[in-house]
Amino acid sequence: MSVRRIMGIETELGITSTQRDAHGELVTPMVLSGQVVRAYAAAAGPAAALQRGAGWDYADETPLRDARGYEIARALAHVSQLTDVEDPLIANSVLSNGARFYVDHAHPEYSAPEVTTPLEAVRYDRAGELVGRRATEALAAQGIEVRLYKNNVDGKGASYGTHENYLVPRSIPFERLATHLIPFLVARPVFAGAGRVGLGLASERPGFQLSQRADYLEAEVGLETTLRRPIVNTRDEPHATPHVHRRLHVIVGDATMADVTTYLAVGSLSAVLRVIETHPHLLEGLRLAAPVEAARAISHDPSLQGTVPLEDGRQVTGLDLVEAHLQAAEQAASSGHDAWAVDPETEDVLRRWREVLDGLRRDPFSCAAQVEWVAKLSLLERFRSRSGAAWDDPRIVAMDIQWHDLDPARGLAQKLRGAGHLERLLTDEAVESAVTEPPVDTRAWFRGEVVRRYGQDVKAASWDSVVLLDERRRLRRVQLPEPTDGGREQTAALLERHTRTASLLTELASEELMTEIDDHDIAF
Repeated sequence: MSVRRIMGIETELGITSTQRDAHGELVTPMVLSGQVVRAYAAAAGPAAALQRGAGWDYADETPLRDARGYEIARALAHVSQLTDVEDPLIANSVLSNGARFYVDHAHPEYSAPEVTTPLEAVRYDRAGELVGRRATEALAAQGIEVRLYKNNVDGKGASYGTHENYLVPRSIPFERLATHLIPFLVARPVFAGAGRVGLGLASERPGFQLSQRADYLEAEVGLETTLRRPIVNTRDEPHATPHVHRRLHVIVGDATMADVTTYLAVGSLSAVLRVIETHPHLLEGLRLAAPVEAARAISHDPSLQGTVPLEDGRQVTGLDLVEAHLQAAEQAASSGHDAWAVDPETEDVLRRWREVLDGLRRDPFSCAAQVEWVAKLSLLERFRSRSGAAWDDPRIVAMDIQWHDLDPARGLAQKLRGAGHLERLLTDEAVESAVTEPPVDTRAWFRGEVVRRYGQDVKAASWDSVVLLDERRRLRRVQLPEPTDGGREQTAALLERHTRTASLLTELASEELMTEIDDHDIAF
């Protein structure tokens, strides 16, 4: 038992520009986002990113299937839920690191490749920052100024997502997952929030809060991601062997710039999932009386002293809730019935989690190098002390947005990270290599290497497939249903044997690892 599992992070980036079209109108975010994706693909080159003409393979996607056992009729679904239909005007690219970079809901989205450890999740998330930055640099060389922000709110009522994905066994009842996850997800911003200036959907009230997403939560459980956002999302789209795996799609987290914050966000949730899978009794008695209201109350309280009611009538702080989950993980780790104690990844997550919670109890500002909302609040409070600015001062609001700017010359978090005021878990070299090199122990390695080696013949890809053209220009789909298959150890020799797509497909056909498909099966 371990925090190791298949996981990954996908982030929609905020985008602004003063660019105008031929009629003098500001270019729409949809068009801008397409420019960003295409600019990166063109600048990176065919060995690092699929070029225009390649699409996404939607054959195995099921966005309307609900984990509670039913599927919504397409006629009843909101258009934002139909993520299995490609708009031919929307830019899409698959990268040699196994990631997808495309336009989603008028935002450039970087979906990192699937990895197996929390630290690798951080590394490939940080690589996405470099991808976005290089896209804007490529556009700047064309005289087009675009700014990208790794945040989740525009301060005017709109919110866009940072989603985490975790593979869990299909055998674990979804009701058990949802019941035990809700209290943890509500309280997790205590150490995993990015911080936000303003309270309410459109920052109607002045103030500072822990989470960028809390004010946008409207339900405990649900299928939607842009309307009636739930704490636990029920989309049943595993991108893996469906009778074996379930993909938990977490939509309540913040985009974070601090390494330790991101690391603990994914590491702690993976640990809690393992407790739910193996020791669920350790999490009994933590159900909240009103989870949606509790999410807002905890987020709105940077003092960490306010309480929320549990179902049994007890009052607890957000710190109390988080610590109860940590204690459950620590107890499970020392139970002697599993291998947690000899797993270095798990030991490190639990140790850092404990250190941060103890620091937050003593003095939240002592955790400014590890917890992003604390770092942001500390910076803003110093400015407020010097300037006398109130929380609704336009300068404070601008600094909140500027914190998330991906340009290191402007981004406040980038500057703090560069100056050593945000603890770093990864070297520049480690992040740089993740921009072009895929994880070695998941199917992302095969996906990324196919892009690098045979990109001109890749017509589409998805998380569990790659579609290639054979020597007769027919489409061939290579299936990758198991995320831990297709890593370097399993496929490096195969790919080394073939310098041409045709010979690769011949060998795969002999092993019955691919199928022929029709053109209409792929959206370009």
